Amino acid sequence: MRVLRRTTSAEAGSASCSAMAGGSGSGSGARPARCRLVSRPGSPGSEVPPASLTIRRAEARPAGGGEGARRAAQDRCSGGVPSAAWQHPFLNVFKHFRVDEWKRSSKEGDVAVVTDKVLKSAVYRIRGSVSASNYIQLPRTSTQSLGLTGRYLYVLFRPLPTKHFVIHLDVSTEDGQVIRVSFSNLFKEFKSSATWLQFPFVFETKTPRRDLAGVAPPNARWTCLQLDLRDILMFYLSRHYGHLKSIRLCASLLVRNLYTSDVCFDPAVTITEARRAKLPVNPVPREMAFPVPKGESWHDHYIHVRFPSDVSKAPYEQVEKRHSPPETGHVSRCLSHPKVFGKPLQSSRSPVVQISSPILPCKVPSAPRLLPDVSLTYKHPEVSSVAASSIPGRHPSSWDETTDAHAVGGGRHVLANKSSGVPMALEDLGSCKLFLPDPVLRLKGVIGFGGHSTQWALWTKDGMAVVYPCHAVIIVLQVDTRQQRFFLGHTDKVSALALDGNDTLLASAQVQPPSMVRLWDFQTGGCLSLFRSPLHTICSLSFSGSGALLCGVGKDRHGRTVVVAWGTDQVGLGGEVAVLAKVHTDFDIQTFRIAFFDETRMASCGRGSVRLWRLRGGALRSCAVDLGEYCALELTDLAFARALDGPWAPSGGILFVCSHSGHILEIDHQRMAVQHIRRLLPTQSPGVPLTEKQNFSLGSGIAISSLSVSPATCAVGSEDGYLRLWPLDFSSVLLEADHDGPVSSVSFSPDGLRVLSTTTLGHLGFLDVPSREYTVLARSHMAPVLALSTEQNRGQMATVSLDHTVRIWDLTTLQQLYDFSSSEETPSAVAFHPTLPNFFCGFSSGAVRSFSLENSGVLVEHTRHRGAITSLVITPDGRFLFSSCSQGSLVQYNCAVSRCCVLRVAANMLCQDGRPNPNILAVSGDSCRLAFVGPSKCMVTVVESASLDKLLHVDVSTLNLASNHLDWAVAVCFSPGDSGHLLVSTSSNKVVVLDAVSGHTIRKFSSVRSRACSSLALSEDACLLLAATGRTITVWDYPTQANPSCQVYIGHSEPVRVVAFTPDQQQVLSVGDAIFLWDVLVTPESDQSEPGVPAVHEAGSSVGQLEDLASGASGLPRQQVPIPSQASPPPLSIHDRPLEGSAGTFSISDEEGLCEENHDVSEAFLQAQAPTPPVLVEREASGAGDGPRETAKGSWAPAVVHHSQTSEWSLRRVKTGLPTRPDSYKHFTARYKASTRVKVLASASCSGGTAARCQIRIWDVPKGICQHLLSHHDTAVQALTFSPDDEFLVTLGDYADLTLALWSMATYELLSSTRLPEPVHSVAFNPWDANELICVGTSAITFWLLQHHGTDTSFQVHREPVPEELGASELTSLCYGASPLLYCGSSSGQVCVWDTGTGRCFLAWEADEGEIGVLLCSGSRLVSGSNTRRLRLWAVGVVPELRHKGSSARSSSVFMERELTLDGAVVSASFDSGMDMGVVGTTAGTLWYISWTEGTSTRLISGHRSKVNEVVFSPSESHCATCGEDGSVRVWSLASMELVIQFQVLNQSCLCLAWTPPSCGRPEQQQVVAGYSDGTLRVFSISRTAMELKMHPHRTALTAIAFSTDGQTILSGDKDGLVAISRPCTGMTFRVLSDHRGAPISAIQSTSKEYGDLGVEGADLWLAASGDQRVSIWASDWLQDRCELLEWLSFPAPATSETLGLLPPSLAAFCPWDSAILVCVGLGAHEEVVFYSLRQKQVVQKTPLPFFAMSLSLSAGAQLMVVGFAECMLRLLDCVSGTAQDFEGHDDSVHLCRFTPSGRLLFTAAHNEILVWEVTSPELLLGT
Repeated sequence: MRVLRRTTSAEAGSASCSAMAGGSGSGSGARPARCRLVSRPGSPGSEVPPASLTIRRAEARPAGGGEGARRAAQDRCSGGVPSAAWQHPFLNVFKHFRVDEWKRSSKEGDVAVVTDKVLKSAVYRIRGSVSASNYIQLPRTSTQSLGLTGRYLYVLFRPLPTKHFVIHLDVSTEDGQVIRVSFSNLFKEFKSSATWLQFPFVFETKTPRRDLAGVAPPNARWTCLQLDLRDILMFYLSRHYGHLKSIRLCASLLVRNLYTSDVCFDPAVTITEARRAKLPVNPVPREMAFPVPKGESWHDHYIHVRFPSDVSKAPYEQVEKRHSPPETGHVSRCLSHPKVFGKPLQSSRSPVVQISSPILPCKVPSAPRLLPDVSLTYKHPEVSSVAASSIPGRHPSSWDETTDAHAVGGGRHVLANKSSGVPMALEDLGSCKLFLPDPVLRLKGVIGFGGHSTQWALWTKDGMAVVYPCHAVIIVLQVDTRQQRFFLGHTDKVSALALDGNDTLLASAQVQPPSMVRLWDFQTGGCLSLFRSPLHTICSLSFSGSGALLCGVGKDRHGRTVVVAWGTDQVGLGGEVAVLAKVHTDFDIQTFRIAFFDETRMASCGRGSVRLWRLRGGALRSCAVDLGEYCALELTDLAFARALDGPWAPSGGILFVCSHSGHILEIDHQRMAVQHIRRLLPTQSPGVPLTEKQNFSLGSGIAISSLSVSPATCAVGSEDGYLRLWPLDFSSVLLEADHDGPVSSVSFSPDGLRVLSTTTLGHLGFLDVPSREYTVLARSHMAPVLALSTEQNRGQMATVSLDHTVRIWDLTTLQQLYDFSSSEETPSAVAFHPTLPNFFCGFSSGAVRSFSLENSGVLVEHTRHRGAITSLVITPDGRFLFSSCSQGSLVQYNCAVSRCCVLRVAANMLCQDGRPNPNILAVSGDSCRLAFVGPSKCMVTVVESASLDKLLHVDVSTLNLASNHLDWAVAVCFSPGDSGHLLVSTSSNKVVVLDAVSGHTIRKFSSVRSRACSSLALSEDACLLLAATGRTITVWDYPTQANPSCQVYIGHSEPVRVVAFTPDQQQVLSVGDAIFLWDVLVTPESDQSEPGVPAVHEAGSSVGQLEDLASGASGLPRQQVPIPSQASPPPLSIHDRPLEGSAGTFSISDEEGLCEENHDVSEAFLQAQAPTPPVLVEREASGAGDGPRETAKGSWAPAVVHHSQTSEWSLRRVKTGLPTRPDSYKHFTARYKASTRVKVLASASCSGGTAARCQIRIWDVPKGICQHLLSHHDTAVQALTFSPDDEFLVTLGDYADLTLALWSMATYELLSSTRLPEPVHSVAFNPWDANELICVGTSAITFWLLQHHGTDTSFQVHREPVPEELGASELTSLCYGASPLLYCGSSSGQVCVWDTGTGRCFLAWEADEGEIGVLLCSGSRLVSGSNTRRLRLWAVGVVPELRHKGSSARSSSVFMERELTLDGAVVSASFDSGMDMGVVGTTAGTLWYISWTEGTSTRLISGHRSKVNEVVFSPSESHCATCGEDGSVRVWSLASMELVIQFQVLNQSCLCLAWTPPSCGRPEQQQVVAGYSDGTLRVFSISRTAMELKMHPHRTALTAIAFSTDGQTILSGDKDGLVAISRPCTGMTFRVLSDHRGAPISAIQSTSKEYGDLGVEGADLWLAASGDQRVSIWASDWLQDRCELLEWLSFPAPATSETLGLLPPSLAAFCPWDSAILVCVGLGAHEEVVFYSLRQKQVVQKTPLPFFAMSLSLSAGAQLMVVGFAECMLRLLDCVSGTAQDFEGHDDSVHLCRFTPSGRLLFTAAHNEILVWEVTSPELLLGT
């Protein structure tokens, strides 16, 4: 019989409260070496529900609720659901969770902070064509929870006009079920299921009901959407509301904020009105209020929607918003489909009526009828409206007109609200003062490739991105995400590119002579060096692998070829680029490359020559290779070959050179001799071997333009448009891809799996060799773009170019959709029809054609023009099309139908100019007027669009009489809306704004460039004016009357032809040499004058980047050490922003380093430490990632008292129950007494499990046994401490308990128990008087004096309120200093000092920005730790002297000595007497060793922050690897239990793990494969400590993974039941098995097939178990691609667990001592282990279990089996003797058990706690 001895407690730094009395320095502080044996079978513990909290009624306070007080009152309940107390009376969600920092929230897509004109404040704008791709989400990941318990959710938002929006809410019920509640105007009808509710949000437009749902109207207003979450769940699903888990706000909308509350606020009633009129309502707090102009009604500007309005509603109705004026008529009974047009509130008992008169008086009840009882703990009076007559100065009828109508009747519910039906007018432009952001545009994307040459396209080192030029811009394109990054600075087209081998330096040269070369920092995009080359033009650049050498080839001004070598090794260090060598040559060079194996060797090829170069002694020398009879070949490209086994010596190198005639030359560069010459022919001649030498004049070979070589293949690009892959012996074509033009370059990716190719027609793409798929990365016009047009409905853009093509692009993806080409005529103008799927194109021949996007054909052609078409324009209403030509004629078309027809032809209307210019025609926004330049270039004419009657003539030449030159018009543009402005750009570089009716000049804009504005565009809100000025774009602040600001943007290498806004006004398009897409960093409805909006700063000389300038996000170092303020501490505002790093109600992602965890350690002195148990992982308090969790097993909070200066320390792992502080702080205290030789530890746990009350255990630390068990508190212990003489122990209950208990340490009896009036955070005994203790809490500091009357003990209590200087903050921590000083920390970051003798506070200073949870003082030093992750050391030596000054004391003499920033909120600390060194615990589960002398922090213990999902072992048992929900894979040394390697994947959970099998024994073969929640698997190399492969074989989360026995194949299963078979060597998935589809795969195992009598062939046996109680066994030979099903087992489903309500996992494993036996648990209707024989095809043995198994593991050596249970225990079974033993030690469900390969150690895991057990014999156990 075997037993277990636990050797390691893997519990990282649990924070808890603890106390210790007595002790010697020699005792061991570790846990008992062995786990106690449980002789009885385990029995299921009775579940005790968490204690309910009684929430007192919270009154609405005018100021909006005291945010500071709420911050200090946050906490968590036992089940992971936060207490609601700190959220009263309301919670500002965005402010509390710091949405602006994007740490605890996330954004996706187009999300920006803008300023709204109506609200005069910053709001968040969410827009985009796809709602699911543009959103704000709280919290950051779906594994976290907001934990907001407020009954009402207030959403302050405004739908974007003519758009759709979606709001998703994940609401948790009291029983833990998550319900998705969605509101959207996309939905057409109400839908529901057991887990989701879908409500349509309808804008009523007086149309039939089927037309109600749709886009938001143009006059959409700001809306207060009030959602009663409790009633929604109760009425529609009959469930009790628990808390709000997550929120996702999707495009398209503006959102100001979100609030939760248990109070029903009326947003239309202000606090002032409510007080003056004494209204029985809850006025909206100021923080939530919308601004209302003085004397005006709230409902004239905003909308209030409360849903549901009553409980008599039916689920098939919709939330409706009315946007039509009230109708007149009579009052009548409503029919079957009621409509509510008026505003009075309808009683729930009243019939549904149509209120026909807007002034009809109606009695408004003071409160609606009570809803059905859902929860008796909520008793707030809810008043949703008020009586109008009670408000002075307001007539009842007017109140009725402006009050929301909530009508219920006939089993239907309708929400209606008032709308004027009139679009909101823009503010007066003269009074609208705008401040233009700098920059206002940001380059988002570029459509184009090449420019000067199309041969430059480079792979990055990781093969994930491609670098290529587009005229003057260098683009880095991520091939998977298609995101672009730009290098801006060149003023002309880029002629050459080179990237070093480390992705550090990028070199680029431009065409303009003398050629300038730029060196860029590739990672940051900054230009490191700009220098003029000695070459007139550069045609080629080549970097060495290290980046220390750069070679360039070009021509000098005399046309001679020059080769230059530059030294670039000092550029990154601030040095200059040095010319190392320069040489002139007379031979042709087409390609020049530096050898990758030797930076001093190069090679070049050209017409008739191949030369090998060498750099030595500052000189470049070359030697020609003898080509013999092939000396006349036109050689085009060359490449060095890499050996199959990696880099090699130069002697083994082969140089491949290709020619225009199809020859491939293999040259030994060491011997400078040609080894082989092969010729590639389109069709092989019969009888002539391909490898035989061919006469190059024989036939026509493939014209090869480029080649690239990988270790096994050669890629060849040719002028016939083919990319071909050949083996290195060129025996046959392996793969080929056909392009639409000659291939100009090819390049293998570093891994050799992708081939990049470019064509002369501007095509860029790559061929994926394993999948044989070709991906297009970019297409491009090959000549200047002349015009563009955008289409709103489909998000498309049309462009025409001098390359004779018309192309249609997708504005979202920037990908080409259609391509129309003509070889005979050039398209010159284009225009989309605004409503029909057609576009019009004008050509150089004078033809105007209409194209259909549906069939890609020509609909109609008109040839009324004699000259080339210069412009096309269509009216916004789609009625008329106008075209102009170079001969001055104007043609009007009727385009209201698909086949447009000509209406009028007018000759000599426009100026006769042969150049196409889209801006010489313009139509007004109302489609009534047409403006054009003509009949002469000095005249601008405005005509009526329908009749072409002349309305206005303006002579541009007379507008600038002071000029000596004749001025003429270049472009015209109408202003949008009704402003009536006509903008004209003139040849004198000005933009003149004219009155479109009178022609008078209103204002002028002067261009900063010496070029006329060839194109104009004005935004729809008339805020931004764009102009194309040469090769730049100029942006003016249009509303500013005097000296408007402007910005200039570069990037184009040729003149910009057209600038335009996209239809949604969110982006700007500019075309010329390429197509540029710019983001507009200010919205049409925004006003950036608000000071709270983050500023936009320009990065670089051309285009700016939006910087995050939010407070605390700058990343700049601290300028000076903060010192306390010399003035008295200022009072704190309750509107202060949430504390940085405050724990809130959910755990934060790894990027922040914060999580809600409780940590505590005892006093530690590292110089005297004994070896402690290794710790692997720690437990997150709230179970982040798992949702609400029951606190059934207790929270062990150690408090330690030492009585020796040289004592060991230990900690005990905790699962936290009811939190005792809003930020989950758990304190500990340490006291010393030299004479006492006994060490005692006191620890406390939460109630739950088998304990109805909180347990307090008294431990004998040297013996490791529990001496006494105390019980008094109902929920949890907040803190505990020993008296200085060790006679008493004080325990402090949490918020739910509110009890202070005094215990005798002599008899362990309860001496006294006192009920506290308010929550208390911490307690401490006076070190100079054992009869005095002090507590700090919400509003006071309490002095307790122990009074002894014989055997009775009582307390005398004295309370002192929190000083006024601290404002609304709470006291959260305390420690004693020099007598009689007491230091207290507050929730606002202040430290106050008390004189305990007089009971007064005489000093306070600002010590931190967040809540101070830890204070320690010794001598003249004070240590403070806060939830801002800061640990600070203060010099407080002068404080005793300041005590005598009383209230006149100032804190200027208190200063900070040191500061350290850790990885989480500081929750526990212990330092030596000199405060020089100590140990600190943080919420990140880390213990730090702090040395103030050295100013360093050293990590001692760390671990997983969330659930551990798998443990695997190396074949040699030297290491183990763990993975967890936090996305990390951690490799540990089994000898030391120390972390060796950590691989982290952000925002994903790692769910399964596997180590390569013993067959992969070499160190370089040691790999770990991990499966993630996004369906990817990643292969990590242990020796290289790097990720080697990432695959995506599944669409859903991976749940199980395993290697085949040879380690060459990976088997993975996912949540949908699919099993994928993949080969890591190729990165390909070659088989997918769907037999288990529909149930998640719970286990996969592979073993060698040792028996031949199973009836199938194969080398491996492997199994897959799924959650539907099915197991499949397969035999496979993956090298032969063979896989056969051997056995299929199905078991009946077990009875549902009464405790958890869940089915146990279905687990199966091959028996290690007999692989023909299958061991199964969780399968079948009973609690048992089933042994199934694959040879006998039957169950051969059953072993009963006390409970259903949660985990299983088998040991081969000793034939042992261990089973873990949800009851926090595990059972060890000896399969030989049949005996069993049970072991305890975990405090949660044991969901993972794993024996090491040898069976000597056993790892068990419960959540994130891992225990390591040693498997020993009974004799060994008894002898130790």
